[in-house]
Amino acid sequence: MKKSSVSRRLASITLVAAMVAAPSLSAQTAVDESPSTGAMVGDLLLARPIGLVMTVGGTAAWIVSLPFTLMAGHAGEAAETLMVGPAETTFLRCLGCRETGYTNKDIERYRERNKQSADAQSADAQSAD
Repeated sequence: MKKSSVSRRLASITLVAAMVAAPSLSAQTAVDESPSTGAMVGDLLLARPIGLVMTVGGTAAWIVSLPFTLMAGHAGEAAETLMVGPAETTFLRCLGCRETGYTNKDIERYRERNKQSADAQSADAQSAD
């Protein structure tokens, strides 16, 4: 009995520490374009599972609150806050990055791919003439 009590307390302390540390970690505004190995491992093992739990929990909370938010006319805002935000943070970030969205490396790759595609299309158009 004592062992499960200790493990529950340890789990509770860990969860509270993660919740307290999360706002200070997200307060940084700069995108880390080349995260360290430690940041990637921490993101994979800690942040992503917590984000997944927050997404599922937010979805459940949104469903429970849906009748009330529909009456108030704020169902979209509630969905954005409870479901979309955590889902974006969990699934639309590079591993180890702090902000959702593309890094400059991703944008450069996208532009290079578009440039190559445009060059190929112009070459095809010239050969057709």
